Order: sequence, then C-alpha cells, then structure tokens
Amino acid sequence: MRSFPPERIVCLTEETVETLYLLGEDRRIVGVSGYAVRPKRVRAEKPRVAAFTSADIPKILALEPDLVLTFSDLQAEIAQSLLREGVTVIGFNQRDIAGVLAMIRALGALVGVADRADALARSYEARLDQIRSASEGRPRPRVYFEEWDEPMISGIGWVSELIGIAGGQDVFPHLAGEKSAKDRIVTPEQVIAAAPEVILASWCGKKVRPERIAARPGWGDMPAVASGAIHEIKSSIILQPGPAALTEGLDAIVAALR
Repeated sequence: MRSFPPERIVCLTEETVETLYLLGEDRRIVGVSGYAVRPKRVRAEKPRVAAFTSADIPKILALEPDLVLTFSDLQAEIAQSLLREGVTVIGFNQRDIAGVLAMIRALGALVGVADRADALARSYEARLDQIRSASEGRPRPRVYFEEWDEPMISGIGWVSELIGIAGGQDVFPHLAGEKSAKDRIVTPEQVIAAAPEVILASWCGKKVRPERIAARPGWGDMPAVASGAIHEIKSSIILQPGPAALTEGLDAIVAALR
C-alpha cells in the first residue's frame, strides 16, 4: 500500500463498493466489478475492470491502485496475478452475518473512518435485532432457498441466518456452513422430504421461473408448490454478503414469509 489511507481502490466485488459509498468514501474507488450495481450511479461513475472470476489485469494496473479488494478463494488467481505485479491486495471472505459486519468495520478502518463504519455496523445490528424480535412467537414456516437450479444448490450461511431472523427455518441448515457451492448441492428427493412451506429462489445471472420449479416431477404436493409460495429474490440483494443482504434482501425474505 503506497499511502494510508489508500486513495485509489479497486473493488472486485459488489459489497465493498456499496460499503464505501455508504461510508461516504466512494471518491477513493477507481475501478469496480461489472456486477457492482449499488448505488445505481456506480455504473456511470466508475470504470468496470472485472467480472467475478476474471479480471482485466492490465486495465487494473493502468489505474495505479493503492489497494485492490477481492472476495473468496474464487478470486485467488486474480489476487495472485496482482500481487506478482506489486499491487497490495486484501481479500475478504465473509460467509455469515458476523463476517459481513466485521468486513464493514475493517473496511472503515482501512480508509480511516473506523467510527463511521462502527456506527453503520451498529445500525444494522439494531435493525436485525428489531426484525428478529418482531418474528418471535409466530409460526416458523419451513423454507427452501435455491441458489441455483441445475444442479440445485441450497442457501449459504448468511442467507440461512437471514431466513431465521425473518421468522422462517431453513430446511437445510446443516449445509449452510459449507463454503463451496458444490457442497450445498441437494437432490429433488431431499427437498420433497423436507416439505418446505415456502420456496425462495435466486439464480445468479438468470431470472427465476417459478412455473418450472412447480413443474418438477413429484413436487406438486409439496406445501410450497401447492400454495403457490414460490418467490424470487434478486441476486443483487441477497447473494452478495454485504449491506444489500442486511437491508433489501432481508426485507424481501420478510415479505415472502408473511
């Protein structure tokens, strides 16, 4: 890192972009992921330099970043390439709500606004507590969250936690802690046996087709299908472990469970 706080930051995932905007430190961002859509103006304000598992290394280097922020092992090769070029890289790996809040606080400290970041994190903690309390004492519907359809992949850690906070119960909680999507693959028969009362789906990169879910062999008598309780949640507000999931993503789950 050539300066502290870093003045030229490239964010290769959505959640760090949104966090820096919320902290009022978006002037430091010089490049973003193509998936960065929050706030809406980011697409007009910041150059796109990467997808998720691929990045334009020469374009990133041309921006002369003080710091590049990555996420998870899926961006390890990008990080390695940048490190070899002498770029400072910090990789976050949050997989649950506690990790999201820690990321917010850590990022705030990195850019010299630790107090502001702590206040933001505390506001989310208070909001989560409020919604959790509002759901207490109510029936908790069984929820199947589908992150992908072929193969069928169940929800990751923070999604499972948000379902619980919203008043539901994840039917595959034992899989939520698995970091790799391949370790969260489920079969149609397993979902049938779990008998979910609500199905939430978020297929990253493509629109959810509730009618296709309902038409799966043997699913017609499933409580969620029989009652038409199949809901899409946009991937941009639930599949990135950042502020969006704690706000609009959680709100969408709450609305689907009513």
